[in-house]
Amino acid sequence: MNNMKIALTSLMFVLLLTFTGNSAAAASQNAMLRVVHASPDTPKVDIYVDGKAVIHSASFKEATDYLNLSAGSHKVEIFSAGTKNAVISTNLTVEVGKAYTLATINKLAKLELKVLEDDMTVAKGKAKVRAGHFSPDAPAVKIGVVDELTLFENTSFKQVTDYAELDAGTYDLSITAAEGDNKVLDLADMNLEVNTVYTVLAINTADHIEPLVLKDHTAMPSEMPKTGVGGASQQTSDSFLPILTLLGIGAAAIFVVVRHKGYENE
Repeated sequence: MNNMKIALTSLMFVLLLTFTGNSAAAASQNAMLRVVHASPDTPKVDIYVDGKAVIHSASFKEATDYLNLSAGSHKVEIFSAGTKNAVISTNLTVEVGKAYTLATINKLAKLELKVLEDDMTVAKGKAKVRAGHFSPDAPAVKIGVVDELTLFENTSFKQVTDYAELDAGTYDLSITAAEGDNKVLDLADMNLEVNTVYTVLAINTADHIEPLVLKDHTAMPSEMPKTGVGGASQQTSDSFLPILTLLGIGAAAIFVVVRHKGYENE
């Protein structure tokens, strides 16, 4: 009887590992996407991916967490909140293992979508940051550390810089006009955490320009991030359904075998 229990327990363990491995393999075939509302005069919006709501009533400056998407083409639609009137839509193609940011930019009359590919790797002990110029009427700018190095030169509206890798720490960053050195925006005491990747977006109109700081990823180098909320929790639950089903079947099998063994011993 003990040998029977050991055999059944071993079988259940092997099957559980197999299904867990398959679930992890399926997750590794995904890409990730987050959506940012960066259009200053566009009202609240509903964001849909492949006909399913990602976020309702997103206000200016709001961003979703990263969402799992299968590799391939996906339809992204932006609706005026609570309506079925698509303000703008696009077909977005994503690749396995990559992460993307999709931003609504420009003013409502010229609304457009900007796709950024996010780099989730960072050298151990370092931080990484890039900047995007999404203020529709602001001049070209340069971004740097106050009284020290210039990180990004002559960045115009719609442009997104490459990433700059820095030592982790607190920096006084400054955004100035590319010509004339007029200060556009201060980012004093910006803390860049170790092993963390950031995207800093200059948003809103020129007279109210402000930063939107997004933390792309915090982890050890080369580790892909866990998905956020906004749909990921349901996907996580779905991934465990085959395992739970298997456990139920296994438990029933053990019950039947043990009962059968019991009958034989009677």
